[in-house]
Amino acid sequence: MLSGFRDFILRGNVVDLAVAVVIGAAFGAVVDSMVKDIITPLIGLVGGQPDFSAIRIGANTQGQGGIAIGNFLNALVSFLIKAAVIYFVIVQPMRRVMEMMKRNEAPATPATPEDIVLLREIRDVLKSRNP
Repeated sequence: MLSGFRDFILRGNVVDLAVAVVIGAAFGAVVDSMVKDIITPLIGLVGGQPDFSAIRIGANTQGQGGIAIGNFLNALVSFLIKAAVIYFVIVQPMRRVMEMMKRNEAPATPATPEDIVLLREIRDVLKSRNP
């Protein structure tokens, strides 16, 4: 029973998944920091206050009531910025690296199908019998 559990835990895909989750969480913290500490203040410099939490639709003159869409806008802008950071900082450079690696590899010659190999053998045998 314990050996089955050990085999399950030590399978490659379980270990890979665990590593991916840990790396993903750490990378998420880096992206969050980049968005919160670098990009959002830059947006604030260009367009004023980058916090939309006070925005409400249909609010009274005191800013109460109505539909509070500001937090949703904050989350949406944060998501878009994070997606852009991941795409331009991780996906695009990795795509270029993978393309460069593929260019440097020699193209693999496809294996000859078995029926062609057999036909060639038959041809060679027939040639050797008829001089």
